[in-house]
Amino acid sequence: MMMFSDFPPPEDFPPFLTHRKVLEYFRLYAKRFDLLRHIRFGSEVTLVTKCEDYDASGRWRVEHTSISDGKVVQAAEVFDGVMVCNGHHSVPYVPEIPGLDNFKGLVMHSHSYKDAGLFHGKRVVILGLGNSAADIACDLARGSEQVYLSSRRGAWIVPRTAFWGLPADMLANSRVVFSLPLRLLDWCVQIQANFRIDHDTYGLRPKHGVLNCHPTINDELPIHLVSGRVLTRSKISRVEESGVWFHDDNVFCPCDAIILATGYDYRVDFVAPDAVQVVNNRTRLYKYVFPPHLSHPTLAMIGLIQAIGAVMPIAEMQCRWYTKLVKGERQLPSRRMMEDDISKKEDSMKKLYLGSRRHTLQTFWIAYMDEVASQIGARPNLWKIVCTDPELALKCYLGPCLPAQYRLVGPGTWKDARTFIVNAFARATRSRSSRLCKRSSSTTISAIHGDAGPQEYCAGSINTMVALNNTGIKTAGTVLTGHTSRRHRRRLLSPEWATMSFYVIILLACCLVWVMGVMLDQAGFRMSYVKTVTGTRSWGSC
Repeated sequence: MMMFSDFPPPEDFPPFLTHRKVLEYFRLYAKRFDLLRHIRFGSEVTLVTKCEDYDASGRWRVEHTSISDGKVVQAAEVFDGVMVCNGHHSVPYVPEIPGLDNFKGLVMHSHSYKDAGLFHGKRVVILGLGNSAADIACDLARGSEQVYLSSRRGAWIVPRTAFWGLPADMLANSRVVFSLPLRLLDWCVQIQANFRIDHDTYGLRPKHGVLNCHPTINDELPIHLVSGRVLTRSKISRVEESGVWFHDDNVFCPCDAIILATGYDYRVDFVAPDAVQVVNNRTRLYKYVFPPHLSHPTLAMIGLIQAIGAVMPIAEMQCRWYTKLVKGERQLPSRRMMEDDISKKEDSMKKLYLGSRRHTLQTFWIAYMDEVASQIGARPNLWKIVCTDPELALKCYLGPCLPAQYRLVGPGTWKDARTFIVNAFARATRSRSSRLCKRSSSTTISAIHGDAGPQEYCAGSINTMVALNNTGIKTAGTVLTGHTSRRHRRRLLSPEWATMSFYVIILLACCLVWVMGVMLDQAGFRMSYVKTVTGTRSWGSC
C-alpha cells in the first residue's frame, strides 16, 4: 500500500516494512531509475525566493550551503521550478506546561527518542496518545519501572492486522469501503477497536468517532495496558521538580523522565513568505500543493498532507501532476476557482475532523488520490474497465486501492499494473515461513524419515509418497486424488474472496435499507433513523 505506483517491493519483503526495509526499498528505487546521480548530498537549502524576472519566467533563486574540504561553501542557483519535499515532521512542537522548566529529570521530544536503554528502570510520563506516543510506550514497557500515557481526550487504538492476519489498510483503503455510509463505517471500526481492548475500562475512549481524527495504529499497546506496564492518565495540569500532577483525578505521580509526543510545527522557513505562509499550522494551498496567488505553477509543496494512508504514493502523484504543469501539458484553473476550492475543502474538513493542530492537513486517501489523478488523466474508470476486464474491475472496487491502479490509464502506464493488482492478496497472504503446516485432510503427503514414522503435510490435491534423508526430499511416487471441487472451495474460502463477499453483503444490506427508506417515505412515513444511517456523511459524538 505504501509502494510507488510502478515499482512494487521485492516479493520476499513482508507486508509491513521495518524502517530498514523502507530504506532498502528507497535504495532499490533510486538504483532502478538512476536517481542518485541527480542528488546532491551534503547540501542544505537556506532560502528560496522569486527571481527578478519571475513574472515573465516563473523561475526561482535557490541559496544553499555545502561542506567542501572541511569548509562551508555558500552558493546560489536559478531553477525553472522548485518542489519542496521536506514534509511536516521536522520541527518538534513543545506545548506550554506550567512548571516544565523546573523539572529535574529528563525532558525530550519524541523526535529525539532513539534508545529505550536510556530509560531502563525509570518512571516515564509520555504526553500524547498518537502513533509515536504508543510506539514509544510499547518500546519502554518491558524495561522501564512504569510508563504513564497522558492524553487530553483519549484515542481509538486500531490494530495493524484484521481477520486472517491481513494488513488492515488493505481492507480499509478500499473503494467499496468508502462507498459505505461513514457513520456505519465508523461504527464498524469502533467494534474492531473494542474487540482488542475495552476503551472504557482503560480510559481510552474519546468523545469523538474513530474517523473524526487520525487513529492510533498499534498492536502491542493493549497487552501492555492489560498487564499494567502502561497506565493511562488525563492531561498534565502542572509539573513539579520530581513529578507531574494529572488534571482529572488530581493525582501526583513521581517520574524520572517526560517524553513529549506532541506532534510538529508545520514550517517552511527557507521559502520566502511571499510564496508560502504557514499560520497556526495552516497554509492555503490548492489541493495541498500549489499556492493559489502565484502566477506560475513552478513552486509545489510535496507531501504537505496528512491522509489516512501512505504518503509515498500521494507524493508521487503530486509530482506527476507538477511535471505535467511545468511541461505545459496541463494548466491550473483561475486563482478565484482555486481559492473557492480551498475554502470548500477547509469547510468540509472542519465538519469532519477535530479542530486541532494535527488535523489541518487531514484528508481521505482514496478521494484525494482520485482527485489529483483526474488532473492528469490517470484516474481509472471502473465502468469502462468492467466492460473489458470484469475481474480487474472487481479487484479494483472490492480489493485494496493500490497505487498501481493509477498506472492503468493515462500517462506513464505500467504494463504489469493489472497483474500486480489481481495478485495483491496472494502476495500479502503467501507463506512467510519454510515450515510445512500439518493439516487434517484426505489430501496428504506421507513422509518417511528414519524411525520417525509417517507424517502428513499440506499438499493441495496430490497424494505423494516421499522418502526424507539428510540431503533433501526424494519423491517415490505421486497419485492425483482428483478432488478438483475442493480447489474451488478453498478459493471461495480464501481471505480474498471471503473479504470481497463480506463487502458485497454489507453493500447490498445498505442498498436494501436505503430502498426501504425511500418506499416508506413515499408512503408518508418518517424514517429519520434510516435516513441518518444511509444518507449522512458526518458523525456525531460517541
